[in-house]
Amino acid sequence: MTTPPSTLEQLLHRQPTLADVGEPLSQTTFVVVDLETTGTSPQTSRITEIGAVKTRGGELVGEFQTLVDPGLPIPPMIVALTGITDAMVVAAPRIEHVLPSFLEFLGDGVLVAHNAPFDVGFLKAACRAHGYAWPGSQVVDTVTLARRATTKEEAPNKKLSTLARVFGTAVEPNHRALEDARATSEILHRMLERVAAFGITHREDLVALRNPMPEKLRRKATMAETVPAKPGVYTFRGPRGERLYVGTSKNLRARVKSYFTTGEQRRQIREMLELAVTVDTIVCATELEANVREVRLIAEHRPRYNRRSARPERTAWVRLTDERYPRLSVSRSIEPPPGALGPMRSASDARVAVEALQSALGVRTCTTRLPITPRGGARACLLKDLGACAAPCVRGPSSGYDVTAAAAKDALERDPAPVVSALEQLIVERADALEYERAAELRDGISAVVDGAMRAERLAAIARCGIVAARPHGDGWDVAAFRRGAFAASAYAASRADVWPAVERLRGLTGDLGLDEPVLVEEREIVARWLESSGTRLLVVEGEWASPWTGAGRHARWVDARRADRAARGDLRTT
Repeated sequence: MTTPPSTLEQLLHRQPTLADVGEPLSQTTFVVVDLETTGTSPQTSRITEIGAVKTRGGELVGEFQTLVDPGLPIPPMIVALTGITDAMVVAAPRIEHVLPSFLEFLGDGVLVAHNAPFDVGFLKAACRAHGYAWPGSQVVDTVTLARRATTKEEAPNKKLSTLARVFGTAVEPNHRALEDARATSEILHRMLERVAAFGITHREDLVALRNPMPEKLRRKATMAETVPAKPGVYTFRGPRGERLYVGTSKNLRARVKSYFTTGEQRRQIREMLELAVTVDTIVCATELEANVREVRLIAEHRPRYNRRSARPERTAWVRLTDERYPRLSVSRSIEPPPGALGPMRSASDARVAVEALQSALGVRTCTTRLPITPRGGARACLLKDLGACAAPCVRGPSSGYDVTAAAAKDALERDPAPVVSALEQLIVERADALEYERAAELRDGISAVVDGAMRAERLAAIARCGIVAARPHGDGWDVAAFRRGAFAASAYAASRADVWPAVERLRGLTGDLGLDEPVLVEEREIVARWLESSGTRLLVVEGEWASPWTGAGRHARWVDARRADRAARGDLRTT
């Protein structure tokens, strides 16, 4: 089942682009390459010849061929196989002079080779050795393709010569690069005709050649037939109509089809696809709207196979408890508790921030709810003797703990600068004492506090106003309206002249996405990233969108330092 387009899409219809509908194989550029080399290992051998054939729609676009001076003698066995001698390559260019021309010839085409790991391995090694960036082209191995397109009876092995015989190519492979590339190109197109029956009809489907789907799942690709090739949200449903998985795509049809043709390897998603019987779609005017709808649908319906966004009520915040002698605690809720720091990126970050605030300000660490007047015989913990806590547990109102609580409240709600200053001094002391691990822990504490404060200020700023903004998209503009930091409505304006009429329509709309409900943190993050992205134009701002000049952003270097350290260690989960 497919839901009808939104009202705004009808008002401002978006014409699908080539990227929206996918690239048919009949319009895909293929560059078939073959190499001759002095041996089998890129580490010890060199390229002696490159041959390449470029085609589009089965028609020849161009050819590339050159001998290459390997800079070392060609072994007699290779001379006997290819016919390429030392005398033939003595005046040929070196590979470093050939690569720029070949990479230009390759462009953004799909790179094809017979036993592709061999040829691609040599090309990548040459690029690394001479400082050229590998373009990251999509690669098709005709050996892999032949396993799908031919039977064992007709092609007992998948050698190039065998496939040339099976398909009756006009060019016979002869271990020279250009002739072998020409033969491979013919074989490629014959095999693509065969695998079209397996649903491999677009460039995006080619990845399925590496990881074929089971037949029972591949047959479900028919679900995509009625899905529009437009941006939006898709929902897989189970046999009882239950929502199994929600996702978004710039091209709904291509994305839904890809689940059944690209060899999905995730166990949970494979399980979901086996249960799925239908798919619903919601066409959206913009990619932004699709992203917001996805987050809201996941939060509302909790699909079984969605992991991200499924528990917004577990968002972590750091707050002071509501008692006479407050302590710091980690709270979980959709919206921020009064005076809370956050949203924190994770519960572990929240705990690190609590420890940092306790160390810097002397907030009590005990979890007992203390009476206003200490009980007779009450005893303090070690922190009192260390001077790290005012000990209201034994000193009561005269302990001076009210000053500590006020400083903690100010750090959470307004300015974390005192915390940063105190911990900076501790870091210097630990570093001077060669206690680098403890210094790193304190740095992480500053980062967690500052990051939580920066996020709080950033999201609170957009929640105080109404905004209409536009961002370039293709030949037109995505226009979106926001209220209370939440997405309200969007439209696509096909030209600059259509932007302001769209703005006027959007200003009169509140949207149909549930603005009366609590605004999800993840939605506000999506909105903030969109508004802050390069090229976005603010067209209407009702109220004030500003952050305090004394805010946490002054200390962003601590957040950057922690991110850099995690990136160096390969831990990017919370960056």
